[in-house]
Amino acid sequence: MTTPALNKVVIFGVGLIGGSFARALKHAGAVTTVVGMGRSPASMARALELGIIDEIGGDMAQALHGADLVLLAAPVAQTGAILASIAPHLQPGTIVTDAGSTKSDVVAAARAALGGKVGQFVPGHPIAGRETNGPDAAIIDLYQGKKVVLTPLAENAADDVERVAAAWRACGAILHTLSPEEHDKVFAAVSHLPHLLAFALVDDIANKAHAGLLFQYAASGFRDFTRIAGSSPEMWRDISLANQPALLHELDAYLAQLTTLRAHLAANDGAAIEGVYANAQHARQQWIEAIETAEIPPAPTR
Repeated sequence: MTTPALNKVVIFGVGLIGGSFARALKHAGAVTTVVGMGRSPASMARALELGIIDEIGGDMAQALHGADLVLLAAPVAQTGAILASIAPHLQPGTIVTDAGSTKSDVVAAARAALGGKVGQFVPGHPIAGRETNGPDAAIIDLYQGKKVVLTPLAENAADDVERVAAAWRACGAILHTLSPEEHDKVFAAVSHLPHLLAFALVDDIANKAHAGLLFQYAASGFRDFTRIAGSSPEMWRDISLANQPALLHELDAYLAQLTTLRAHLAANDGAAIEGVYANAQHARQQWIEAIETAEIPPAPTR
């Protein structure tokens, strides 16, 4: 039997993201002991009951003692406070990473909280999720075939970055690298803005006087478009505020697109409307084909 690459992993937040990380590592035989840390005693107890974690951490020094890897899977607004609590007990051999959906603010928080130990922090972001939360939402294969973006710091040692990358690969993930600034611009467009729009649409309909009638007739198209509005409001509040500049830029661009479409509609310009729709359809088809091609395993070599 192969010896696990990680003896001890500490996870702050054992819900969907942190819990699935723990489940995947355990399933791969890549970790010996998983210690859970969190704000909710009920969630921690449930994670222990489900076998997601092996221990509930209490005392910070004891929890971190001998840890190979620490994952922060809590809302991004808590990053600074968690890192500040970790800093006094962070041993030289321990690497810390995170799963936050924004990176520039996380890096700034890490520099402020860890100071000279910031080289032990390797920022990361798994591109996977569901609209469910809590330990019961954690699944073994959440990261299978999914992208994980690392945004290494200049202070990171190559071996430390590789330790984080290897843990994610054990979960079945595919590793990518971006700078924190590139990361935040990209995900403002393809993740943060779509969540804002989904929340806004459902909230708008819910506040109408005839909301009950509207929801009565909402079908699969509405369900598909608004699925992500079932995500954690706390988490997405933090993400929206943390990535405010890039998100405002994308929102302004989208508002301009809506203004253009409204003008076409008001002018009964069917050709212009169809042109926008056709361009969007073509772009989406190309994107889907690229995804499906990437997911096809290479042919075996002789």
